Parts: sequence; C-alpha cells; structure tokens
Amino acid sequence: MGPYRIGAGAGYAGDRIDPAVDLARRGQLDALVFECLAERTIALAQLRRRADPAQGFDPLLAARLRAVLPACLQQGTTIITNMGAANPLAAGHAALAVARELQLQRLRVAVVLGDDVLDWVQKNDAPLLDSADTVRSLDGRLISANAYLGADALLPALAAKADLVVTGRVADPSLFLAPLMQHFGWAADDWPLLGKGLAVGHLLECAAQVSGGYLADPGRVDVPGLHRVGFPLAEVEADGGVVITKLPGTGGRVDRLSCTAQLLYEVEDPAAYLQADVTGDFSQVRLTDLGGDRVRVDGASGRARPDQLKVSLGYSDGFIGEGQISYAGPGARARRAGAGHPAPPPGRHGAAALARRVRTPRRTDRRQRHARRRAGHRPRALRGAGATGRALRHARAGRARGPGGGGALPQRAGGRWRCHTVGARGGGGGFHADPARGGADPGGGAGVGRMSNAPRRILRDIALARSGDKGNRATLSVIALDPADFPLLERLLTAERVQAFFAGVVGGEVQRFVLPQLHAVHFVMHDALAGGVTRSLALDAHGKTLSAAILDLPLDD
Repeated sequence: MGPYRIGAGAGYAGDRIDPAVDLARRGQLDALVFECLAERTIALAQLRRRADPAQGFDPLLAARLRAVLPACLQQGTTIITNMGAANPLAAGHAALAVARELQLQRLRVAVVLGDDVLDWVQKNDAPLLDSADTVRSLDGRLISANAYLGADALLPALAAKADLVVTGRVADPSLFLAPLMQHFGWAADDWPLLGKGLAVGHLLECAAQVSGGYLADPGRVDVPGLHRVGFPLAEVEADGGVVITKLPGTGGRVDRLSCTAQLLYEVEDPAAYLQADVTGDFSQVRLTDLGGDRVRVDGASGRARPDQLKVSLGYSDGFIGEGQISYAGPGARARRAGAGHPAPPPGRHGAAALARRVRTPRRTDRRQRHARRRAGHRPRALRGAGATGRALRHARAGRARGPGGGGALPQRAGGRWRCHTVGARGGGGGFHADPARGGADPGGGAGVGRMSNAPRRILRDIALARSGDKGNRATLSVIALDPADFPLLERLLTAERVQAFFAGVVGGEVQRFVLPQLHAVHFVMHDALAGGVTRSLALDAHGKTLSAAILDLPLDD
C-alpha cells in the first residue's frame, strides 16, 4: 500500500482559495481538508443562524467548492471540511446547489451532526472550565454550545464513500486523522498509531503556517515567495510514518524550523496533548530535514484518549468588531512588504505592531465600558532594526470582544453525556518541566552568566519564536536557529525569567518544557490573555505578538 496523500486546503475561515485549487489540481491527493472553524467563528455562525435559520455555515463554502470540486471529483479526492459551522445540514444543501450550478454529474455529500449540545448544557447546568460558575451564571445569554467531536464521528461518512464530508465542530486534527483511520484500518484504541496520526493533523491544520507563512523575518529567516506561499500536504505511510511537504514551484519553505514551530503551536504539555481521539505525546518527536521542502516526522505516540470532550460556549457579551492583519516586532515592515502589503510611511502607525485595520463599533454593555476604563498594563518595548516604533502594548483595555466564550467538558459514558470540570497535566518522557513556582529546573534551568566574547545581544540573534492562545493561557515556543545554540536557550530561558519578562501581561504561573530533540524550549503562560480571545479586552487577544516580544530578551544579564 502506497502513501496516503492528504492536503490542507485552508487553515482559517478567511484563508486564500488559490493554494487549495493548486493542491486539488496538482497534488494527486487522496483527501483535501478545509479547516475553517475556531471558537469565535462558530459563535458568530450561531448568531447568523439565529438571524436566519437557513444560514450559519461558512460564507465562503460555495466559493471554495466552486474552485475545487471539479478537480477533486475528477481525481477521486475526498473533501473534508468543518465549514458546516453552526448549520452543517444547510451547508450540505448549499454544496449540492453548487454541484447543480457546475452541472456535475454526481456529488455524494455526507453531513456529520451531533456537536450541538446547547440543550444539554442548559438542562444540566454544566460547570464552566475557567471559573467556579455554571452555565446558569450566563443568565440567559448563552448562544451556543458545541462539543469537539473526534474522528470516530466522521468514519461512517467516509465508509459510505462520500465525495464531500461536511461537519460542524470537530477537533481540528481529527479532520485529518479520520481519513487515515478509514484508509489504513487503524483501530480506535491503537493509541500509539493514533498519536502519529494526530501529529499529522496538528502539523497540517493551520495550512500555510507549516510551510513558512508564519516564519518570515527577512534577512534572518527568509521565506521565498511569501505572497504566494503554498499550502502543505502529507505523505502518510500505514505505520504512521509521514513526510510533510508542499507543491513544487510554490512559495514558502518546509523545513525543521517551520515544522517545529507548528508542531508545538498551541500545545500545552507536549507529552499530554489532550484531543478527542487520543492523548498525544509529541515529547519524543524527531524531525529530519530531507531537503527540497520535505521533512520526515518520527517519534510521535499516544495514550488513551480523555474521558471528556471539550465544549466551546458562546454567549452574548456586547462587542466591537475589528479585523486586522498585524506584523509585530523587529522586522515588521519587511515582513509586511514580503506578504504583499505596502508598508506605511514611518511614524504613522503605532510602534512595533503594523496593522491593516477595519473597526466597526456596534455595542458594549456597561460592565465592559467600566472594565476598559479601569484596565491597563505597562507596554512591552520591542527594539531592533526594522521595528517601526518603540512599544507593543499588551493592555487589557482597548476593545470589547464578543460574543463571549467559555468551556465545559461533557464526559463520554455509554452514549450518555455528563459534564464536569477536570484538570489534566501530563508529565515526563524525555523532557523537563518546571512551573515558575516550584524550585529549580532539573534540566539545568539556572540563570545564565554574562557572555564574554559573543557578538549576540538579544534572543532574536539565535532563535525564532511562535506563540498562540489556548483559552486564557498563552503558549510560547522558542526554537534555536542553529542546534548548537540550544544549550544556551535551555540555560537562559527559565520559567522565572520568562515570567519576569512578561510581568504585567502574565498573571499566573509559567510552565516550562524542554525538548532537546527539537532544539526548543516551550512555555505555557497561565492567565495571560485577559479571559481568552472571545472575551479579552487585550489589544492582542490571541497572544500572537508575545513571540515577537520574547525575542527582545537580552542574552546576558
């Protein structure tokens, strides 16, 4: 049996369509996955469905399908997508309408339902994950409750040989894991094998982020053809071995750095990545750069899946709508230009975060207006060539985001749903972990002394970084550009020093994970995002600019 070729057609709701068309035509794919759903987008989709029961699915569904359906049907490529959002059934009918419009001879569409658990959480007054409250505390403002289903929910649709599988809320990597399970016959309790498949899904789910789209720092980490970066694909073997690559002739880069950054992106404990299908263990992953934009991934594994499924709650909390494309930190102007966005004249825009922004005030409630007046934190200065100013303000004032969001965990129990909160932090397995409050780091986390004869001054000279959000927690990975510099990273980046660097931004503990085989140090920063992306009043609600900020850390004391 040859490798199964699976590609990423989108990594978020507004992603570009052209790279997906290229994959559909030239990728010789078995499956093409469009991952377009996030916590905020499903809450907004629920609002659209409330306004019009025929809506609530992804607004770009028809455009994406018009672009790729002919090539996919011709080549036998299965399309899998969560563009059903809050209304998968309506999305399925919209897909059939596109097929009729294109005069396609056949299109077998399967719609996966079951993620909408709003009635259940209201009836059972489910407890919330991020507070001591329950659903009743939302006081009639609850809009949606969507459980993150696993790959098992998609298997019947794939067994029926659907050309297009449309889902609502499904765990992102499960969209990729399901066709691998179906094709290779992987058992639903073969945890090590499912862990390998989980790694494939996690590497692909953000599309161009693993092929260089989030990596560029011109003159330091160059990404050729950033404005036409290609979307990735994976060549997966029956034993879970995989090569990540992209199409020849497309922009971007697939290498050790791009794959490491994506592998750790928005993961908390790398040895216990809790997902609907398996508890993934990435602590022993090894990446082999094969050259030619090809990276082999080995060493992923897994353990039994959690007993609970995560639920994303959306509730009405007042909002100001804001859309932006931001470039933060040193090199921001060059990255913006490389992506095809002309840089603004110097001095016109605020500091180290450049943005193309559209701001539409709609409504904020009284509580939020008071919170915005009360809140505020110190700015974090960013220095270095290419920065357009002097401060990136991680302030908890600036906008009210909504609908609000929260979470609950329904438990799998013989077909019945129960809900309760859990705490799960894994341990061990080839790396070191140390909370900021917890003593010395067993992996050598003492402070580093002043360097005597090196020209390097700040972390940016030897590393790249990547940050993301996980509820009210921020994740941050720092990766050595040259593996020879990893011991310095391990000594320099203690949990205490990172916590001190982000004083005024991070309100809770900082956990540290050292991954020598990836030449990376990984952090989870608690109480760092002012409640999380759907509720935060922070200027950077996703925590994406934290990675630019940490690179300003001095290499000596």
